[in-house]
Order: sequence, then C-alpha cells, then structure tokens
Amino acid sequence: MPGAGTHLATNYQFILVIIITIIWFSPDSPSLKKKKAISISKAINTQEAPVKEKHARRIILGTHHEKGAFTFWSYAIGLPLPSSSILSWKFCHVLHKVLRDGHPNVLHDCQRYRSNIREIGDLWGHLHDRYGQLVNVYTKLLLTKISFHLKHPQFPAGLEVTDEVLEKSAGTDVNNIFQLTVEMFDYMDCELKLSESVFRQLNTAIAVSQMSSGQCRLAPLIQVIQDCSHLYHYTVKLLFKLHSCLPADTLQGHRDRFHEQFHSLRNFFRRASDMLYFKRLIQIPRLPEGPPNFLRASALAEHIKPVVVIPEEAPEDEEPENLIEISTGPPAGEPVVVADLFDQTFGPPNGSVKDDRDLQIESLKREVEMLRSELEKIKLEAQRYISQLKSQVNALEGELEEQRKQKQKALVDNEQLRHELAQLRAAQLEGERSQGLREEAERKASATEARYNKLKEKHSELVHVHAELLRKNADTAKQLTVTQQSQEEVARVKEQLAFQVEQVKRESELKLEEQSDQLEKLKRELEAKAGELAHVQEALSHTQQSESELSSRLDTLSVEKDALSGAVRQREADLLAAQTLVRETEAALNREQQRSSREQGELQGRLAEKVWPPQTQQHH
Repeated sequence: MPGAGTHLATNYQFILVIIITIIWFSPDSPSLKKKKAISISKAINTQEAPVKEKHARRIILGTHHEKGAFTFWSYAIGLPLPSSSILSWKFCHVLHKVLRDGHPNVLHDCQRYRSNIREIGDLWGHLHDRYGQLVNVYTKLLLTKISFHLKHPQFPAGLEVTDEVLEKSAGTDVNNIFQLTVEMFDYMDCELKLSESVFRQLNTAIAVSQMSSGQCRLAPLIQVIQDCSHLYHYTVKLLFKLHSCLPADTLQGHRDRFHEQFHSLRNFFRRASDMLYFKRLIQIPRLPEGPPNFLRASALAEHIKPVVVIPEEAPEDEEPENLIEISTGPPAGEPVVVADLFDQTFGPPNGSVKDDRDLQIESLKREVEMLRSELEKIKLEAQRYISQLKSQVNALEGELEEQRKQKQKALVDNEQLRHELAQLRAAQLEGERSQGLREEAERKASATEARYNKLKEKHSELVHVHAELLRKNADTAKQLTVTQQSQEEVARVKEQLAFQVEQVKRESELKLEEQSDQLEKLKRELEAKAGELAHVQEALSHTQQSESELSSRLDTLSVEKDALSGAVRQREADLLAAQTLVRETEAALNREQQRSSREQGELQGRLAEKVWPPQTQQHH
C-alpha cells in the first residue's frame, strides 16, 4: 500500500541518504572522478546530437562539490577539439551551461583558460566548416561573457539579479551607467549573432527542429534565450535611467542601437517559439509589438520583465533522470559500490554458509530494493508536485511582478503628479512675480523707449540741421569768398574809376582852364577887335576911308568874329560834355559803391545767421 511504502521509506530514509551521500560526495571516493569523466565524455562527443541534460547536470553538480571547475578543465584540455567541429561546438555548449549554473568560482577558473578558448575559435574561424563558423561565434560570446562578469562581479554568470542590485551596480555616476549600457549592448550583440548564425544554417521547415542535426545546433540557444531575456530587461532599465539624467539628443545612438536589438530579439523569440523543439523545453516570453518609449518617463511602469520558464519534467523520449543513479545491477566495468559498502560495514560473507548476519543483510537488501522502488515513485510524484508548484510559483511571481509594476507605476505617477503640482505652484508664484517684474520692466522700457525715440528724433533733427548748416556754411563760405572777390574787384574798379575820374577831372580842369584861357584870350581879342572895330568905325566916320577897304576889313573881322564865336561855343559845349561825363561817372561810382555796401551787409547778416543758431542750439 502507498501508506506502508511511505512508512518504510520514512524508517529507512536516513540510512539511504547516508549511503548515497557517502557514495556520491565523498572527496576520497575514486568513483567520483570516474563519474565526472564519464559524464564529460558522454556530454562532449562527436555525435551530432544535443547534449543530454543529465550529463550536464552531473558536471554542474561537480563544480558545486569541488567549488570550481578544476576537474572539468583537466578533462576538457585533453579533448581533441581541433579535430572535430561538432566536438568543439558541444564543448562550447557545456561550458556555457557550466558558466551559467556552475559554482561562482568557475568564472575565475575559465579566465585562466581564455587563451585556449580563443585559439579554438580562431582555428575554426579560418576553416570553411559549418559547425566551425558557429564555434567561432560561440567562443567570442563565451569570452565576452567571462570578461563582463569578471568586470562586474555583482552580476552572476546566470545574469539573474534583482532591480535593487541593478540600481546599486549602476550607481549614480552617469558615465558608469553609460559605459555599463554599452557593455550590455555588446553582450547582447554576441548573443544575437550566435542565434542568427544558427538560424542561417537551418531552413525554415519546422521538421528541422525534430532532427538530431538541427537539435544539436538549436540546443545552445536555450541558454541564449535565458541570457537575452535578462539583458533586455537590464538595458531597458538603464536606458530609462540615462534618459532621466541626459538630454534625448545625446542618447540618440543608444536608442537606435536598442531598437535594432529589440527587433532582432523579437524576431529570434518568435522563430524559436514556433519550433517544436523549444516548446517542450522552455517557455519563451513574448516581447511587445514596439520598443519602449524612453522619451516618456511614465513608460517605465508599462514595461513588463520577460520571464523564461524551464519545465522540470523530463522529455518523453528520456527516462526520468535522478541526480544520483542507483541501479539494480552494476554496469559493466563498475564496482558494486552499495554491496562493497555493506561488506565494509557488516563484514564479508563466509563462503556459502549463511548466518543470521547474512540473512539480515539479504533482508536489508530486499528492503532497500523495495525502498528504492518506493523512492522512485515518491521522486516521480515529488517531481510532478515540484513542477506544479513551480508553475504556480511562476504564475504567482508573474502576478507579483505585475502588481509590483502597477504599484511602481502608481508610485511613479503619484510622484510625478506631486512633482508636477510643486512645479506648477512654483511656476505660478514665479509667474506672478515675473508678471509684476515684467509689467514694471515694460513701463520702464516704454518710458525708456519714448525717451530714446525723442532723443533719436532730436538727434536726427540735429544731424539734419547740422548737415544743412554745414552745406549752408559751405555755400556761404563760397559766396563770401565770391563776395570778397567781388568787393576786391569793386574796390579795384572803384579805385580805377576814381583814378579815371580824377584823371578826367584833371583833364577837364586842364581843358576848362585852357578853354577859359582861350575864352579869355578870345574875349580880349574880341574886345580888341571890337575896339579896333569901334576905332575903325570911329576912324571911318572921321576919315571915311574908302568903303570897299573897310567893308572887306569889316567882313574879315566879322568872319573872324564868327569863327571865334563858334570856337567859344565849341569850347563851352566840350566843357559841358566833360562836366556831364564827370557827374555821370561820379553817380555811377556812387551807385556801385552803394550796391557793394548793401551786398556786403547782406552777406555779413546771412553769415551771422548761419553761425549763431548752431551755437544757440548747442548751448540749449
């Protein structure tokens, strides 16, 4: 009955656990190293088939037992990796699983063998081999993984940390956050490049994933999916943090690179989800239709962390695998460890004679076999319970994550609203204060602008008046120069006229005196002639000379008298003409002098008007 089996299992469970622990975990047990070697040889071979999970689990448990990967590398160094590309491919796969799930010291042990990993990748990278090209890409991913986790020990090789650890690792220095984001981008590029290289060698047929050759290539992508889901979540967090510290233009290159990786990752998850091989081994999350909007801070609350679920149930084509095998019969070439342990405990059998101790041993063996079968059933049932519980835990974790996101979103929205309210209040106060300052500044600016405009107009007017005065001054100077020249010319003409008048006066006076003298002379002559005529007439009357002589003389004297009278009249006419010319010349000279004086007064008045007004304005 199940109850009785459970009761027996309870009674002998402690003994069985002690036996299994001594067999498996004893450091001095020679079977341990042998089991590890067998597991490594079964996991890493030249068969074109995926690595079996049970062999990989034994290798990983071995790293936790010895707290490192010394045994793994001691056997791995001896593998003929350069001779087979499939062997190298499966070695990279196992090393990837050991790095992710093994003991933390595995990372430092692998660091000592970086050169070996690089040499294998370079060797197959130069050869035209399909698996060889994949090995070249895979080794670059492994080297990047080792370097990243050694540089950032806060991140385990499994890449599973909480958001608090991520925040603590990123710190508050923008340069560190920027550099960490770039390194995660490089990490993601190596992961995506491996997936693209694998898919490039497979056709799009779904049946390929059910063939051993296709499964051999696809098996490492399970670890790639696990890495990528964490890297995607961390880069989203870091980019939102960067956008809260730096301008959007500065991070344009980061956004472009993330968008490219987002579409590649989404395409990778979609193709992997459509393959039957992955459907029974891993639950692949679905990414949103579009990348997050990093320019909107509240979009962080809408981000949902992608969760990868690995079912615990063994595949149907394999037997249920226990971490520690307890077989009913020993394999060929292996010692019967359980029997040896009982022999060491109770002593060896004495031939064919069976005493009570032998019977007790056989009874215990039968009970152990019964307990083993019951234990197998219990383990299977426990595994089913564990799977159900893990599914429930995953669902609860998803709900918890969703509730946490909602809470975070509410907190972010609340904080954002509080911050916006404080900003609005501060902006309102600042606006009111700014409004008063602005109105006062506007009034001052208006008054200043009015004064400025007045000064500007006055300045323009002064400039215009100054220019006009300069032009008038120049014209006046020219006119003054011309006037001075005219005055000089008038003075010169006046002097010439005065000289000519004086000369005419002198000539007229000389002529007048000469004519007066001549006139006096003629008058004296006339008087003499008149006397002579009277004397003649008197003598004529006395002597009465002959009439003909007297008449002729009288005629002659009359003619001379007429001639002298004509000459006197002529001289008088010339004298009158000279006096008239002198008067006309003096009148013309006076008029010219008056005109010159008047023009000179007008020019001096105009010059005074042009010189005094600018001085008066400048004074004002």
